[in-house]
Amino acid sequence: MSNPRQTVTEQCDLVAGCGAIQQLIHPRDKDLGGFCVRRTLPNQAIRQIGPWVFFDHMGPATFAVGDGIDVRPHPHINIATVTYLFEGEIVHRDSIGSEQLIRPGDLNLMVTGSGMVHSEREPPEVKNRPHTVHGLQLWLALPEKDEETDPAFYHYPADDLPRVNLNDVSVRIMMGAAYGAISPVRTFSPTLYIEARLKEGQTLELPNAAQRGLYVLNGDISLRDTRVPRHTMVVLNDDEDVVIKAEQDTQIALIGGDDIGSRYMDWNFVSSSKERIEAAKMQWKARRFPIIKNDADEFIPYPTSKG
Repeated sequence: MSNPRQTVTEQCDLVAGCGAIQQLIHPRDKDLGGFCVRRTLPNQAIRQIGPWVFFDHMGPATFAVGDGIDVRPHPHINIATVTYLFEGEIVHRDSIGSEQLIRPGDLNLMVTGSGMVHSEREPPEVKNRPHTVHGLQLWLALPEKDEETDPAFYHYPADDLPRVNLNDVSVRIMMGAAYGAISPVRTFSPTLYIEARLKEGQTLELPNAAQRGLYVLNGDISLRDTRVPRHTMVVLNDDEDVVIKAEQDTQIALIGGDDIGSRYMDWNFVSSSKERIEAAKMQWKARRFPIIKNDADEFIPYPTSKG
């Protein structure tokens, strides 16, 4: 997805934690014209968790016939984007010639590296009927040595992502390794991303990572003495043997990994270098990024203000 404003950081309600919890982040719903997005990263206190610098929870949003997601071509540099849907279908197109329909359970990884343009649009057959979209959009900072790597795109069908069953708790290993399973999704530094569904009363011991953030998509969990409602991000410390309990049927996503250093962010541009971001801004304004050959008639201009 593209940011509508120059500023990426969102204002969230933050609560100091205790025990295994460093911080509780309560994102504020942002209406993008009938489409609700909750951004937990970055915010005014937490810029990133491991290599993860951006975490948007989009939807669920129900659209009438003719309406839907239609994100025009826009640029990125020096990051990898991750798109994962729970409901809906979106067509990804990019400036290296990729065109891929993503369905629920699939994972799209776009390595933007030295610079890449992409669009995200719903196919006509989806927009021509009432439909729902629900998913996550995440950005990974690339290590400095990989920031200018050649752009690449990878699509991982749902069946390629390992699933484990832990005492009847279903867990999918999206990226990295956990519970003895290894995801095939490419990573550039130690990275963790899992998704799990728990029934009321079930428990799950969380995998370890140098830094971790737990997001409650649906439901309600308890973590030691803290109750965590839906649409909340829990920033965890490095305690081991952290166990969550579902207080009702619950769906969670856990992200994490090693700290790879701070990043600058401006609109859709993320880099370890301010100068690189300024160069990318000028390049986009001058229309010198590569185009999407089968989606070249429109583009999102660089925002005129931080608004």
